[in-house]
Amino acid sequence: MDISADELAVSRPSRAVAWLSLAARLALAFVFGWSGLIKAVDPVATLTAVRAYSLVPSSWERPVALALPWVELAVAVLLLVGLAVRLAAVGSALLLAMFIAGVASAAARGLSIDCGCFGDGGQVAPGETRYTEEILRDVGLALLAAFLIWRPRSPVSADGALIKAGDRA
Repeated sequence: MDISADELAVSRPSRAVAWLSLAARLALAFVFGWSGLIKAVDPVATLTAVRAYSLVPSSWERPVALALPWVELAVAVLLLVGLAVRLAAVGSALLLAMFIAGVASAAARGLSIDCGCFGDGGQVAPGETRYTEEILRDVGLALLAAFLIWRPRSPVSADGALIKAGDRA
């Protein structure tokens, strides 16, 4: 069955959408890569940040603090190379939902902590919190992840290369 050029054009996302997907992919990769790297090189600060939230049992604090940077880095690498983009975007959205819930919980409980998003973390003086700013940033990033879940295909991606190789086979 032959497909006309018009039918093919309708079935493909526009070039602008594809380039927006690339921009979203790279922005999320940068944020998760930076965040994960900072946490990985300073596991003590990451543990301090996890403890400050008082959300997980003490027996889980260390495993969460050790795993979190590597999960963020894995998501960053997948997004950077464009491999399993939809899955990485879902992972990003889940991480961001967890971060938003954690910050909102800290605010609701009256805790005065730094989010620990990009290192540090732990107690801060009352009035030095930036909960609204942190939540808004993470909501914006979650919107980028949602966009990638909807439109994961973008230029310069391993997924795209694999699809093209499959088409030739």
